Amino acid sequence: MSQQQAALRLHVPEPSGRPGCETDFSYLHLSPAGAVRRPPVESAPFDTADLAFGLIRVLDEQGNAVGPWAPQVEPARLRKGLRAMMKTRTFDSRMLIAQRQRKLSFYMQSLGEEAIGTAQAQALQPGDMCFPTYRQQSLLLSRDDVPMVELICQLMSNARDPLKGRQLPVMYSYKRAGFFSISGNLATQFIQAVGWAMASAIKGDTKIASAWIGDGATAEADFHTALTFAHVYRAPVILNVVNNQWAISTFQAIAGGEATTFAARGVGCGIASLRVDGNDFLAVYAASMWAAERARSNLGPTLIEWVTYRGGPHSTSDDPSKYRPADDWQRFPLGDPIARLKQHLIGIGEWSDAQHAQAQQELEAEVIAAQKEAETYGTLLDGHIASPATMFEDVYKDMPEHLRVQRQQLGV
Repeated sequence: MSQQQAALRLHVPEPSGRPGCETDFSYLHLSPAGAVRRPPVESAPFDTADLAFGLIRVLDEQGNAVGPWAPQVEPARLRKGLRAMMKTRTFDSRMLIAQRQRKLSFYMQSLGEEAIGTAQAQALQPGDMCFPTYRQQSLLLSRDDVPMVELICQLMSNARDPLKGRQLPVMYSYKRAGFFSISGNLATQFIQAVGWAMASAIKGDTKIASAWIGDGATAEADFHTALTFAHVYRAPVILNVVNNQWAISTFQAIAGGEATTFAARGVGCGIASLRVDGNDFLAVYAASMWAAERARSNLGPTLIEWVTYRGGPHSTSDDPSKYRPADDWQRFPLGDPIARLKQHLIGIGEWSDAQHAQAQQELEAEVIAAQKEAETYGTLLDGHIASPATMFEDVYKDMPEHLRVQRQQLGV
């Protein structure tokens, strides 16, 4: 007689912290700063397997840059990066207030994630194309050729909205800045980025693509399709997975991050993969440069998992106190990216508390001035939005007769 077997049980991952209790962050598997090796850029994908489970870090607890990934970067570049992160956080704060004042309908912060877009922006070149999610505004705010006034007009859907009210607020589009139109359908941008990179290679161009996705959206089919095409055709693309621990309201383990890492998925698909401290500006810059060099050298794609934390709500429509502890952001072991880079710059004599306070004051004035100018073109509150006539424009080269009739019926 065969032994009676135990009944099967379905495993449902649980978050490591609930409202009213503390989160146990031991699941993160952190590596000491400087402990993870830096392989040659030309390494085969399977030679990066250990890097998909460790954590590349440069800045130690005292703010010193240590280890093989510490980049040789001039202080001016670091100061620019710090100001860009501060600018992004200031911008987010002001726009969150504007949403609460009903001047715009919706907003999404990048609190705690500012280093990822800001540092990678410095590793990219003019003509490269980013395929972002809705939390990479730092890619735009770190540039000098994208006026904040335009961004705010888009958020307010006013008469000067460069997208003419056709996109949800925060879903920017800037071809000249290498910022592909954000899609509200999660994960589509990943396969689009791979296709763009393949086209660049087909044309014999020198430009690369940078794709962005959150931990939750890696459960979408487009993510896996993108990895297959990137591997098979050695597409010149950086595949960024921003693991900020939470999707809209579900813990990263629900998307498959419990018993492995998101970086490990790249290795399994034959793609060089790194797992990086996303709150360490120097580590983000170094890893981005490594991946960009691989792409430009016809060595194929790189998948990078950025370990970070979503410090605020998923959006202005979300209340994270319903599903996670209130003090998680303050207790996250990788700290605040702005505070960490500030500490490093002060330690090498290239920054001070006085300079930091002055920069903060200047950036707040800059954001306030841009907001005031944008509001002169209207806000959602006063109803000065794009004319309904714009829905008929930029669709067809020659407007079909049935649309002419519809426009006339609308009286615009």
